[in-house]
Amino acid sequence: MLRSSAIVRSAQFDPTGCYRYHLGRHWQAQAPSLAILMLNPSQADHRRDDSTIRRCMCLAQSWGFGSIAVVNLFAYRTAYPRQLAMVADPIGPDNDRALLAAADQADRLLLAWGNGGQLHQRHRQVLNLLAPYRDRWCAIALNRTGQPRHPLYVKADAPLHSWAHLTGADL
Repeated sequence: MLRSSAIVRSAQFDPTGCYRYHLGRHWQAQAPSLAILMLNPSQADHRRDDSTIRRCMCLAQSWGFGSIAVVNLFAYRTAYPRQLAMVADPIGPDNDRALLAAADQADRLLLAWGNGGQLHQRHRQVLNLLAPYRDRWCAIALNRTGQPRHPLYVKADAPLHSWAHLTGADL
């Protein structure tokens, strides 16, 4: 388990705080980095972790990574993903730029948005945007709808698979 004092935390928000574009956690400088692409940000920030971020850090450490960069299909901050459909701009004006930057800097890119990525066909837009990084894509598993599984409720010893290994489902 990681000691909290050994973790360097960072976050990038829009000026209003409504959108979080990037959340970083670094604990081992020499180890490879993992970008994690989930659905939308909740309450974690540059000071505190939520249960999803804690799970992501534990999984990443078990897979040999020394840092995570969390980005999202939708940058709008809410603990209730259903609210994304009620917001005028759930994506956020700088989100695609943040997605590309995270993918460019990471050694691997974990696709992990679970259900909800189909809103506005955002999952397809982002997969097209990140196609140049396809060789770095990975996932824990696919859920029943064929979307990449969210990490919160997976077992602590869940394996990481290359995207090519899991692409039997059409996204």
